Amino acid sequence: MANIREFMEAAPVIPVLVVNDIDQALPLAEALVAGGLPCLEVTLRTPCALDAIREMAKVPGAIVGAGTVLNPEQLDSVIEAGAKFVVSPGLTENLGKAAIANDIGFLPGIATAADIMRGMDLGLSHFKFFPAEANGGLPALKALAAPFHEARFCPTGGVSPQNAPDYLAHPSILCVGGSWVAPGDAMPAGGPVDKAKIEALAREAAALPR
Repeated sequence: MANIREFMEAAPVIPVLVVNDIDQALPLAEALVAGGLPCLEVTLRTPCALDAIREMAKVPGAIVGAGTVLNPEQLDSVIEAGAKFVVSPGLTENLGKAAIANDIGFLPGIATAADIMRGMDLGLSHFKFFPAEANGGLPALKALAAPFHEARFCPTGGVSPQNAPDYLAHPSILCVGGSWVAPGDAMPAGGPVDKAKIEALAREAAALPR
């Protein structure tokens, strides 16, 4: 399988992006990459998400992936659009087997020990802990990670600049997923991307210790 660990180690934070305006995709990716966050998760929550993946993939240094992938059909669509990795909110056997068969980096969401065991049965060892804060935050993830010493995690959901350093200090956590690096006020509807603000936020996130 494609090396999802390499993507997770590219920076401390993987931006979780909701792109509503296709014209914002390219400048958004440029600002994030310039700020030191090359690994970009474009969620399939908007009609232009697939086109956004195509646009962002044009940016030198960008490693563009797709988030909120729910089934093998969506997996095929994002691969065709140029996604280098895939993130899902949960883990099913159908999606896991399809990702493995397509040799694409796969970061499935987990929330329980049973989820992790299902993933390990498929040969997976890297997971998204989601939604992180709603599922008990760092204490819960520490408890889950303890019996699965080979597993590595990317907590997403409620992660912020304030709690990200605590997550990143845990040895089983390679990175965190966060939406704060692309706030709505820097991407106003129908307006230009505030590239300077997003690049500054990205630089701060890229400098987080781990």
